[in-house]
Amino acid sequence: MYRNCKKLLLILCVFLFSANAGAANPEQSPSFYPDFTVIPGGKLTFCGEVVPLELQDVKERFEKEILLSAWDRAQVFLWLKRSSRYLPHIEKILKENGMPDDLKYIAVAESALRPNATSNKSAVGYWQFIRSTGLTYGLTIDGDKDERRNFFTSTQAAVSYLKQLNSMLGSWTLAAAGYNMGEEGLLAEIHEQETNDFYKLYLYEETQRYIFRILAIKLIMQNPARYGFRLEDKDYYPPLSFGRVDIECSDKIPIMIIAKAADTTYKDIKDLNPEIRGHFLQKGNHTIIIPKNSLEGFISNYEKLVENFLSGKSRNVYIVKKGDTVFSIAKMFDVPALSISIWNDLGNKLSIKAGDHLLVYQKESKPGE
Repeated sequence: MYRNCKKLLLILCVFLFSANAGAANPEQSPSFYPDFTVIPGGKLTFCGEVVPLELQDVKERFEKEILLSAWDRAQVFLWLKRSSRYLPHIEKILKENGMPDDLKYIAVAESALRPNATSNKSAVGYWQFIRSTGLTYGLTIDGDKDERRNFFTSTQAAVSYLKQLNSMLGSWTLAAAGYNMGEEGLLAEIHEQETNDFYKLYLYEETQRYIFRILAIKLIMQNPARYGFRLEDKDYYPPLSFGRVDIECSDKIPIMIIAKAADTTYKDIKDLNPEIRGHFLQKGNHTIIIPKNSLEGFISNYEKLVENFLSGKSRNVYIVKKGDTVFSIAKMFDVPALSISIWNDLGNKLSIKAGDHLLVYQKESKPGE
C-alpha cells in the first residue's frame, strides 16, 4: 500500500508540474488553434512557384511538416540562433547569381547549419554533399581536407549545383527535389510517371516530405513569434567575423603554428576551418580563416615560426632500433605515444621497424615552438 501511495503521489506531482509549466508561459508554445496552419496572405510559394494547397494531399503533407517542425522546439531555436551567422552570406551569394532567396532554407533543412553534420548516406557538411557530387562541383575531398565542411566553398558549390538542376529540370521546386534525391533518379520518375509536377509525383518518402520541410522552415523563420518562438536581438549568435589569409606551406606544417602565429588556440583555428582534417596543413598553398583581430602581423609571425620549425626538424629525428616500439620510444622521451603517431602519420596501428626515421619532439621542442 505504501508503494502504491508513493506512485500516486509521484503521478500527482508530475501532473501539477506539467500544468504549472504550461500555465507559466502559455504564449511560448506553438498554437493548435485552427489558424495554426493558415498561410498569411492565403498563398504559399517556394521560389515564387505556387504550392497547390487546395489539393487535400498537398495540404495534409504541408500540415504534417509545419506541425512537426514547430514542435521540435530545441531545433527551431538553434535554427534561429544560427541564422544570423550564416544566412546573410547565403542571401548575398544567391542575389549575386540571380537566384531565389528561398533556396537558403535548403541549408537549414540539410544540416541545421552545422559544419560537421553527416548523414547515413555519407553526405557531409552544411549542404550535405555526397563525395561524388562535391568533387563534381569543385570541392576538395580527401584525407587532409574536406571542403564540404567549409561554409564558403560549399555554399558556392551548392549554388552552382542548384542552378544546374533548375536548368535541367525546369523549376526550382524540382531542382530542390533533385538536390535531395539526385537528378537521375528524379528524371527517371518524371519519365515513368509522365508528369513533371512535383506535387503529383510519387517519390521516396524523404523527397516527398523534403519540399514541405523547407516550406515549414521558411514560414517559421520568417515569422518566429507566430509559432511561439520569441527571441531578442541578443539571443541570436553574432555574425561571422574573420580574416582570410593565403599561406604557402613548403612542407607539412602543424596547425599549432597557425594558431601561434594568430595568437589564438588550436581549437579556434579548427573551428574556423572545419575542412582541415588532422593536425597538419599539407604541402602547398592554402587559404585559411583566422580571427579578424589576428590579421596584423600574422604573416611575419607565421614565416618566423615555420622557419624555426623546419630548421629544427633534423634535430628531432630518432632512428628506430631493433626492439623499439612506439610505446618504448614514447617512454624514453616522456611524450604521449599517440603524439609520435600524429607527428609521423602512423595511424592507429603504430607500426614501425628498425631503421625508420621518426620525428620525436621533446617537451622543450614541440612542433610550433
